[in-house]
Amino acid sequence: MIDNTLPAISPASIAQRIIAGGEITREEALTLIELEDQADIMDLISAANRVRRHFKGDKIHLCSIVNAKAGACSEDCKFCAQSARYNTDAPVYKFMEWEKIEPHALEAQKNGAQALGIVTAWKGLKEGPLLDEVCDRIEKLSKTGVRADASLGILENQEVADKLARAGLKCCNHNLETAEDFFGEICSTHTYEDRIRTLGYLRKAGIKLCSGGIFGMGETRGQRVTLAFALREQEVFIVPMNFLNPIGGTPLGDRPPLAPYEILKTIAVFRLILPRQEIMVAGGREVNLRDLQPMIFPAGASALMVGNYLTTSGQNAEKDLQMIRDLGLDPQWGTIHG
Repeated sequence: MIDNTLPAISPASIAQRIIAGGEITREEALTLIELEDQADIMDLISAANRVRRHFKGDKIHLCSIVNAKAGACSEDCKFCAQSARYNTDAPVYKFMEWEKIEPHALEAQKNGAQALGIVTAWKGLKEGPLLDEVCDRIEKLSKTGVRADASLGILENQEVADKLARAGLKCCNHNLETAEDFFGEICSTHTYEDRIRTLGYLRKAGIKLCSGGIFGMGETRGQRVTLAFALREQEVFIVPMNFLNPIGGTPLGDRPPLAPYEILKTIAVFRLILPRQEIMVAGGREVNLRDLQPMIFPAGASALMVGNYLTTSGQNAEKDLQMIRDLGLDPQWGTIHG
């Protein structure tokens, strides 16, 4: 029997409240993420679209990365093909010399990009020769006119973050990955608190925070909401939303994919919780969303990872650009909107 004693939650009214300067409550977010009826989900998507347009307009931020150190990582993150603990076909090579990174910077410039992310597969950075090498690459990348971004793992202390900032690092990715109470299910070689501490070092150094997660690893819908509120508390600037692309040989290699409407609903709820942040859809979108990829923008996404990912291929960049323009949106390479 349907309980009609509780008032229905209206996504449209929540969107109006957010646009007026208010916030969605955790209880409301938990209700919305449990929606099952397609018509209700479309109402949610419409509300998220209004919030996106109010805070972000019709500009879509585009980002690219280079896998500057691949494979042989000591950590045991169950989703990652680059862990040395799993038998995968992922490439393995040492930290790139500048001569190998420079062509990626030049290609980024050619495509109109203003930023390139240097990504490394290792536990993290401490003071020493490797940090000096990383700072050297960041300094040289900055001199090309391309904004130097990076994803460098766990930082040992504040001095490491400060040195990266002095080298010219403007924005650093360090994903929380999932809710705190699920984190132990996907990684045992470092903790959720290690990641929170790293975000604190970066924030104090004046480096913009890029932090999000991976969805479809077995977490509950409620844990997805918990992650979104944790990211809001951390004052992150860009929120990458990755959707598990199961890789054979990893412990999550046989996970079933998330349904497209489940993904769109999750993006929409994140937009309502994080109205001012750049919501960036990244890894796994092609495999999981297929022909519904264009719907990520009405669902609230304001940014897109284009080109290849770390160990998997992405959709052709020109196809992405056409997809964005077909929706009447304006692709902006590397232009971060406050």
